Amino acid sequence: MKMMRFAGRNTKEILRDKLNLIFGLGFPLVLLFLLTAIQANIPVSLFELSNLTPGIAVFGLSFVSLFSSVLIAKDRGSSFMVRLFASPLTASDFIAGYTLPLLPMAVGQTVVCFIAAVALGMTFSANILMVLVVLLPCDVLFISLGLLCGSIFNDKQVGGICGALLTNLTAWLSGTWFDLDLVGATFRAIANALPFVHAVDAGRAALSGDFAAIFPDLWWVIGYAAVTFAAAVLAFRKKMAGD
Repeated sequence: MKMMRFAGRNTKEILRDKLNLIFGLGFPLVLLFLLTAIQANIPVSLFELSNLTPGIAVFGLSFVSLFSSVLIAKDRGSSFMVRLFASPLTASDFIAGYTLPLLPMAVGQTVVCFIAAVALGMTFSANILMVLVVLLPCDVLFISLGLLCGSIFNDKQVGGICGALLTNLTAWLSGTWFDLDLVGATFRAIANALPFVHAVDAGRAALSGDFAAIFPDLWWVIGYAAVTFAAAVLAFRKKMAGD
């Protein structure tokens, strides 16, 4: 119950920050509209809505990471968190209390992307619902990345880590904007060692109905999500002990 009350408090904090909410939901849509316009004039198979939308949905989650990292970093720097450390909440309770209200935000962002894609001409199908399910581990991964950074860095530092580094890693290593093989085998190997391209490929497989192709990529995302969530708990626990 204490963890759920803490999650409720975090929900209110998220809803208060309307500017970041609007930016997080709106910027991926701007990219979707822009690249769809390019596709209409210069046809590129990579920018077809069935290929592009899962990639945009994954890229948009990097802004959820920024949101979560700023939220926890600001709390850590305030007297509010110091008072909470005197409560029976454990490090796992704290991380779960931040994760639960952020999950609907991440899922909602993906839903908005696909609504926009359908409005732009993508055929609606039940496979879209499968994409939402497949991307749930990806949601947890990006939220955990943000909470890990927010547990280690202060609110000014996380802007550079999550706002610049993570968004660029997601953009360049996800295969959303270009075929990774065009850059070379080494670049492709680096991308394959990270979860971003696997998240996009799993989403594309789900959208196309190629369910057999989902799990080879999804296991990578699930593994990274589990490790990152555990790392966020450990990092927060260490900060609790230090403070």
